[in-house]
Amino acid sequence: MSKVSHIGIAVDNLEKSIELFSKILGCDPISIEEVADQKVKVAIFRPGGEHTTAIELVCPVSNDSPVKKYIDKRGQGLHHISINVENIADKLDHLKSKDFKLIDQAPRQGAEGKKIAFVHPSSTSGVLIELEQD
Repeated sequence: MSKVSHIGIAVDNLEKSIELFSKILGCDPISIEEVADQKVKVAIFRPGGEHTTAIELVCPVSNDSPVKKYIDKRGQGLHHISINVENIADKLDHLKSKDFKLIDQAPRQGAEGKKIAFVHPSSTSGVLIELEQD
């Protein structure tokens, strides 16, 4: 069964955004880490506790980061919705068989050591969907 893992928000200043979201959510991030493969640094908040939907602030660390390109084109804001799945490889195969356009044909390493893959927004009503497996 799938569940919403987190909501990703693209930001251009991680420290400033952490300060803002800490005030809004009433808590500090549970982790801050760089994901070198994606050229981003993320801060993860779980205001409802360990097994609830998280808020992930995503900040580019280089000018060639896909998130930097996203912010330059669309500005800061909602970047993606992440869905936790039991078997990411099977889910990718299933979506491919249903003619979804995939950004990632195979899972790769994401934040918190999780396997991730992205589904292109042209296949999902304009929303970037991240699949995530613990």
